[in-house]
Amino acid sequence: MNQPEIKPIIDKAKILIEALPYIQKFYGKTVVIKYGGNAMINEELKNKVMEDITLLKYIGINPIVVHGGGPDISAALKQFDIKSEFINGLRVTDEETMKVARMVLIGKTNKEIVSLLGTKGGKGIGLSGIDGKLIECKKYYTEVDGKKTDIGYVGDIVHINENVLDIMTNGDYIPVVAPIGVDDDGNSYNINADTVAGAVAAAVKAEKLVLLTDIDGIKESVDSPEIIYQITKPEIDRMIADKKIVGGMIPKVKGGLEALDAGVNAVHIIDGRIPHCLLLEIFTDSGIGTMITK
Repeated sequence: MNQPEIKPIIDKAKILIEALPYIQKFYGKTVVIKYGGNAMINEELKNKVMEDITLLKYIGINPIVVHGGGPDISAALKQFDIKSEFINGLRVTDEETMKVARMVLIGKTNKEIVSLLGTKGGKGIGLSGIDGKLIECKKYYTEVDGKKTDIGYVGDIVHINENVLDIMTNGDYIPVVAPIGVDDDGNSYNINADTVAGAVAAAVKAEKLVLLTDIDGIKESVDSPEIIYQITKPEIDRMIADKKIVGGMIPKVKGGLEALDAGVNAVHIIDGRIPHCLLLEIFTDSGIGTMITK
């Protein structure tokens, strides 16, 4: 039997040693992961993300997954010949659309994630905001041309029942949360997954909130080749005011800023198209995306 080349083995050991202080620092802490974008579509990336999440749990970090499902909902609506409409980045959700969203997010997407975690050795538990009134909400109104606008069954979060999540994370389980909320009358509401992830991170006082996206990170402009690797909350506020952060990125950063205000130590916006993006961001000195701090 030939002796294996020693350098690649030493390089692997160096990677593990680089990760050691981060493992020590975050042991026993909670990390909320908003799972979305291409990482939910590409089969190879799906598997890599689930491996990362399972590894986090096994080394003593408590991951909570909040997932989106926009493409799945759009595909299902198309099958039912229901038109999709968006206002200010939010899906207009009438009663029929809400039924489809609930069916897809809870019945399909959520269970697929739980099942995939199971193939990696993780013990995922699928939840929605309806379970144990995990996500209590009321109707959300957006603003169009300065006017209050009703966009249907879209929720505005009132309260996160963190006890439901604490029971699971204190055990061996990985909560997987679908972004459907419930009001006092039992009505279901569709909620932006980035907003839910920020609210959950705030409620459980997470160490980190990590948002998987299809971009490298935050940049000074769309055309800029350089990622801003670290930025503060006041600088983010300036970029929103200057319209350098627009569209679907707004609910991501706003959810992140609210989480920071509630005590979360850092928010990470990373490219979910990079294999093992979670490990690269959390356990390396350089990271791969944008980290927002207070």
